Amino acid sequence: MAAEYILEMKNITKRYGENTVLSNVSLKVRPGEIHALLGENGAGKSTLMNVLFGMPVIHATGGFDGEVLIDGQSTHIASPHDAMLKGIGMVHQEFMLLPGFTITENIKLNREISKNNVVSRVLGENLETLDMKTMAGDARRALDSVGMSIDEYTKVNGLPVGYMQFVEIAREIDKTGVKLLVFDEPTAVLTESEAAQLLQVMKNIAATGIAIIFITHRLDEVVEAADGVTILRDGKFVCETRTADTDVTKLAGLMIGRAGETAFVTADPREFAADAPVALHVEHLAVDMPGEMVKDVSFDVHEGEIFGIGGLAGQGKVGIPNGIMGVYDAEGKVELFGQQVKLNDAHGALKSGMAMVSEDRRGVGLLLGESIEDNIVFNAMQVNGDFTKSFLGAKLKDSRAIREHADNMIKELDIRCFGAVQHTGTLSGGNQQKVCIARALTMNPKLIFVSEPTRGIDIGAKKLVLETLVKLNREKGMTVVMVSSELMELRSICDRIAIVAEGEVVEILPVNSSDADFGLAMSGIKPGTQNGKEA
Repeated sequence: MAAEYILEMKNITKRYGENTVLSNVSLKVRPGEIHALLGENGAGKSTLMNVLFGMPVIHATGGFDGEVLIDGQSTHIASPHDAMLKGIGMVHQEFMLLPGFTITENIKLNREISKNNVVSRVLGENLETLDMKTMAGDARRALDSVGMSIDEYTKVNGLPVGYMQFVEIAREIDKTGVKLLVFDEPTAVLTESEAAQLLQVMKNIAATGIAIIFITHRLDEVVEAADGVTILRDGKFVCETRTADTDVTKLAGLMIGRAGETAFVTADPREFAADAPVALHVEHLAVDMPGEMVKDVSFDVHEGEIFGIGGLAGQGKVGIPNGIMGVYDAEGKVELFGQQVKLNDAHGALKSGMAMVSEDRRGVGLLLGESIEDNIVFNAMQVNGDFTKSFLGAKLKDSRAIREHADNMIKELDIRCFGAVQHTGTLSGGNQQKVCIARALTMNPKLIFVSEPTRGIDIGAKKLVLETLVKLNREKGMTVVMVSSELMELRSICDRIAIVAEGEVVEILPVNSSDADFGLAMSGIKPGTQNGKEA
């Protein structure tokens, strides 16, 4: 008789030294069920999944207490490879793809198919040839199952992030004997249409009997796709419930411990006169950013404004701040408070009084092998010479000032960590994002770009980030340019929103414009026109 649960994790407790990060946490998932695992950053979700996958960090730090059962049988998972052999797979939030390899090579990595040749028949199977035709056929079927028509021989390098996410899913689907898949923030980098497609793919996978653990911060998706929900808070089990018995408001309250909490703040939009001082002038900007090309963008941001930039993934909105800040090659004209900004000069951009929170916190935003405090002060030290002191003519780190400032930022932004000396790479994704924000604020910028600032961040942290941006703007007069795929976030705090499509600004809209106007603009159609022509 088949077991009722494909996975049971009973009374899991995990300690790192004197810190208990999981305390008697339980999780049960049925075959063919989509089960959401919810909790704020630091709630223990990642640690629980590390236990499930037998990650080295668990075994190297004394293991854990509790029991893991697969198909009703108590089991020991010694490593991620062992987890894979037992039928457990994971679609990671941070992509695990090899950029220089093709989609087929990534899907079949470590599971390559070979065939005999003249040499191998004589000298042995170690000299067999890769059967690229068969592997490409497998990859094609996996890509078709997730609704991707892209050629299976395309290299991963340069693909839009949404495409990469579907390649990750296709790789897991291609594996044989899969019983359980973990989706870690799978829609965080997807557009609304891509996210809807992914939720349908998840339902199709579950319909075949494969169970799914769905880790997400988008509660509307939980209600839409999940059958059951388990909620963690501060490393403890809060509750397990059926999705049909709850709603978004109840889930939010259970996650953060305050019923009725929402992810958004409301800042009344303001109107700026046409002749109001201009903080940022952008004229005919073009940016060579793979997957986010900017063709020809012009706009003005008023001094003291929160200016939003929105649009679908891959249309160029992310390329705008990356080009202005010198991360990718750009041409055009940019002025900050009337002073021309030299393009293709990241150091100069920072020196001019701009700072950026990058959408790529791991690749651009952080030094993962360094401490939290060193990450927070890095740019300020390198560019402005802050947090240093002179000794015998030499500039030395002012460790006391660094620690004091880092402790203040950790407290102000609620960065969940063991202390300022903890390596940033060991933090959860949401807390890494908070370190990026702390680093940008430490520059005391006159204008700050925030690109996808709430990607992968829980409800409480989203609210804190948005409130922080509003506070910086309203109380300190800082001009903010916010790039986001979340239109609701932009409309909640911005004064105006520029919608980008195909590398150009389609329209700059007031935040109270109709949903239809925003929808048309995101489709590349200027509101008030039809099919690109005046209505």
